[in-house]
Amino acid sequence: MVREVGWDSAKPGYDGLIEVANRLMMKGRNNSDTRDAAVRILRSLFPPFLLELYQLLIAPLEGGKVAAMMVARVTALTCQWLMGTCKINSVDLPDGTSCESGVFVERCKYLEESKCVGICINTCKLPTQTFFKNYMGVPLLMEPNFEDYSCQFKFGVLPPLPEDDAALREPCLEICPNATQRREVAQETEIAQCPKA
Repeated sequence: MVREVGWDSAKPGYDGLIEVANRLMMKGRNNSDTRDAAVRILRSLFPPFLLELYQLLIAPLEGGKVAAMMVARVTALTCQWLMGTCKINSVDLPDGTSCESGVFVERCKYLEESKCVGICINTCKLPTQTFFKNYMGVPLLMEPNFEDYSCQFKFGVLPPLPEDDAALREPCLEICPNATQRREVAQETEIAQCPKA
């Protein structure tokens, strides 16, 4: 992420990560630039041949269920440092069956620490959905809950069109530092939706 942004935080640990994520949000000319950068960051975590082989050899098995269950388990095992406590759960698939291809994040640390709907949507939800579908061949729907900070990952389920995705219509969080600054500048202005979502 530091390479993509071209800047590093002086803060250590998770606080520094959140500062860099904020900088990533501000660097792009628009939200699409931010999402594209986040996808590049995710791709950089894997050797290219691994993504291609997974998409060719694993993703087609049993109609995608094997790949969906595998990435759910890897996500739950490797991403707790980023998201917090999570567990594998069953999700309903479009074909009417269910599968242990869900990951339930009890309270997302990334959302809680960033305090920003826009950071969640543009540096996590949308780029992660794009990455898994386009580079691993696994559809993914992520459903963040902006009230309790939980998040449900549904591997094997396509996300809705942007105009039908309720998460993209969420208002800024009351504690969002960016929203607080906007409210102070534009006294009495009602913010209907996070401008970064």
